[in-house]
Amino acid sequence: MAASVSRKEARHRRHLRVRKKVFGTPDRPRLNVFRSARHIYAQVIDDTKGHTYVAASTLDPELRGQIGYGGNVEAARKVGELVAKRALEKGISKVVFDRGGYLYHGRVRALADAAREAGLEF
Repeated sequence: MAASVSRKEARHRRHLRVRKKVFGTPDRPRLNVFRSARHIYAQVIDDTKGHTYVAASTLDPELRGQIGYGGNVEAARKVGELVAKRALEKGISKVVFDRGGYLYHGRVRALADAAREAGLEF
């Protein structure tokens, strides 16, 4: 009899499966997405050094005044724009997208589309 797996554990397993292939390098770092019920977070990471170049989230002081609730598509769009702006300022224009085990839909897709529109290539 198979034991039931929580949603969190299932997402974590999917994330680990994706991470076997998606790897951030200095010339093409990884754009990682994490979402909770109330917020969404994005980081641009170089996995060879284990170094985070830029990060943005709905908790950022820049965005706190612009968004009321951080758990919706509009907030995810703003985070995508902000992380792309910060990455471009650091000279990062190409990334690999890591959806973090989430479906490419809703908030995750909104963040990715906004980052693309703001100038990131992936």
